[in-house]
Amino acid sequence: MKSNRFGRLSLVLLSASFLLAQSPSRRPVKVDDMHSFHDVRDVQISPDGKWVAYTVSSVDVAADKSDTDVWMASWDGKQQLRLTSSPESENAPRWSPDGRYLSFLSGRPGKARGTQVWLLDRSGGEAQQFTDVKGRISSYDWSSDSKRLLLVMADREPGEPDDERPNAGGGAGAGGAGAKAPKPIVIDRYKFKQDVVGYLTQRPPRLYLYDVATKKAEALTAETLEAGSPTWSPDGRWIAFMGKEGKEAERYNTWNVYVTEARAGATPRQITHYDGVHSSASRGRPEWSPDGNRLVYLQTSGAKLGAYNMNRLAVAPVAGGEPKILADKLDRGAAAPRFTRDGASILFLVADDRWEYPATVPANGGAVERLIKGPSVISTIEQRKDGGFAVLAASDTMHGEMQALENGELRPLTHHNDALLAELKLGVTEDFSCKAKDGNEVHGLVTKPPDYQAGRKYPTLLRIHGGPNGQDAHSFNFERQIFAANGYVVVNVNYRGSSGRGEKYQTAISADWGNKEVLDLQAAMDYVVSAGLADPDHLGVGGWSYGGILTDAIIAKDRRFKAATSGAGTAFPIALYGVDQYIMQYNEEIGPPWKVGLEPWLKISYPFLHADQITTPTLFLGGEKDFNVPLVGGEQMYQALASLGVPTELVVYPNSNHGITRPSYQRDRIERYLAWYAKYLKPAPVAPASAANQ
Repeated sequence: MKSNRFGRLSLVLLSASFLLAQSPSRRPVKVDDMHSFHDVRDVQISPDGKWVAYTVSSVDVAADKSDTDVWMASWDGKQQLRLTSSPESENAPRWSPDGRYLSFLSGRPGKARGTQVWLLDRSGGEAQQFTDVKGRISSYDWSSDSKRLLLVMADREPGEPDDERPNAGGGAGAGGAGAKAPKPIVIDRYKFKQDVVGYLTQRPPRLYLYDVATKKAEALTAETLEAGSPTWSPDGRWIAFMGKEGKEAERYNTWNVYVTEARAGATPRQITHYDGVHSSASRGRPEWSPDGNRLVYLQTSGAKLGAYNMNRLAVAPVAGGEPKILADKLDRGAAAPRFTRDGASILFLVADDRWEYPATVPANGGAVERLIKGPSVISTIEQRKDGGFAVLAASDTMHGEMQALENGELRPLTHHNDALLAELKLGVTEDFSCKAKDGNEVHGLVTKPPDYQAGRKYPTLLRIHGGPNGQDAHSFNFERQIFAANGYVVVNVNYRGSSGRGEKYQTAISADWGNKEVLDLQAAMDYVVSAGLADPDHLGVGGWSYGGILTDAIIAKDRRFKAATSGAGTAFPIALYGVDQYIMQYNEEIGPPWKVGLEPWLKISYPFLHADQITTPTLFLGGEKDFNVPLVGGEQMYQALASLGVPTELVVYPNSNHGITRPSYQRDRIERYLAWYAKYLKPAPVAPASAANQ
């Protein structure tokens, strides 16, 4: 049994430079490598600044599951200590402000079932279960005096089981013959579905105060106010959070900033009043100034453009008054804002055209200052008291690792993927730009095979990212590398609707899906063909989620692709009204069909209604229990192509949601991609005439 004691070194990994010096000749990436990488996340600096806690996610191939453990690294980068090693995952490490404990969330067996807060005492010993609550904890935070926890927790219905696994309780036939029948699912919410969660019969999350000494939890917010993303004020007297309430709140994705006293029975006060949209993907929550007088938060473009929002920095006075937009000339999305320790500036992350970097802006307004000069993809940043930063950094050739950022330079703190990367010969990823037919400037990435030879034309894959509000950036991407290792040029395009190019670019496709994006994708393929990289007779395309939607769209308009893979997509959106989780987006962005008519719906349903124009052999894939983009979208297109005699297959991953998480299914998906593309883009070589005549 491995010890969880703080003082025992579990593993110290060698530096990348040493590994590179000792490495034999490098090899191409293999499918077997996909589950050998480790995902480093959730950076948390200790109060004394000497250690940084974080999580590492790995795959147990034999058990066919992933596992997340808590680690910590010394600030000098000389030690990495593994702190947990149970079969259950541990997430959300948080230091108590007095430095005594490192806590985390886990569903490991204990005094109470379900996710609970656990404690590791820095003086040593095994982790101990700390909370014993019946609700579903989603996040938590320590008060400044270390005497209370702030829990984001949803109450359970009477008799509801503690098991928090998706679809727990089974479906028809669960438990075998004679098993007690599950209760009927009763729906009374407007939005009634959410991927992974399932049917929304649960109560919305509330804020609770948990007293460390008495181990008692008291509700801080009422059931009528849906609350999330809370933060303590510096003096521990107040709590800011994102919330929505009111009779029509569940019909609109509108969130605002609230403040309440940190005591049961207090009445929350709404600080902002705007048509806002809140998403955990933006890594944003209201953050306090050191003096407790102001809050910084992310303000968006409004619910109508919710799928394409570009977050902007805003500061609001806690006492009341108009918020102020900062960095108003920065036409790029902001994320993870917080005040610097001196309160003079706002620290945040900027998504900027295939890169992401940290920056600051004066808290009273002014010019944006980038904190790192060179190219980088920084996805997390935490500040030390002395002004240094701990960040998660990645590049085309470096999997995400924790690094110290000091004086504009990066210094490695962890090395979880160095050994594997030292073995691999990777394809080179380069920027490109081109013009679409309507004049739009298109930016993207092209990854070449590791043994690329100039002047040779390669079979080429257009791989389309999902979202659409996201971007392909210069961070390590296994999919790019496995395709490149198999002899393909890989093209990634930040089509209109992607982030990193400004608000106008990001919102350009609202209520007009599969139009401008296709022009951008076609322009990219025209470019790689004209540049002599791509063999025009051996082109493939594919993507997942919105990437699957655009795959369906482009093969209905462009017949040059000889193979396609469409995952978790749809080509007939009107058939998903009330079936998927996007009812609010449909109503706000397009409008109910009985109100706006069929024309806008038929326009975005072009690929299904014109399936007879498709000649590309297409592999459709999806999760059986996907409530995000339900499997019916792939089933409809599979049935259409099968009816038309176009080569097609449909792959269904049992009990899977939108994101395929079972490791064996993840591997299966990559293998099917490779096999499908090879079948149509890599014909068997013709035998020499002399051999054929023998």
